[in-house]
Amino acid sequence: MPGTKAKAPAEPPAAFFARVRGRVQGVGFRYSAIREAHRLGIRGWVRNTAGGDVEVWAEGGKERLAAFLAWLRRGPEFSRVDSVETQDKQPKGYYDFGVEY
Repeated sequence: MPGTKAKAPAEPPAAFFARVRGRVQGVGFRYSAIREAHRLGIRGWVRNTAGGDVEVWAEGGKERLAAFLAWLRRGPEFSRVDSVETQDKQPKGYYDFGVEY
């Protein structure tokens, strides 16, 4: 039809697992990560580890994941991120992003 635009194809989903080290527990990191993931349309989970790190499973388009990873490297205001290790993964099909226990 004249005047209609073709819809851009959806970006194929991607995923990563990340371990965030530093002062990342007791500073609101998980709940800030949830807010950022929701803002970006990322799905997956975030959890504390017994060793004091935070683990993240994130799924979404590559550009959104890159933006989320950049946020993980900064963290929320009172955190201190020393390192973020990531591994590319196959998406599992999560529908939302929340705290995993």
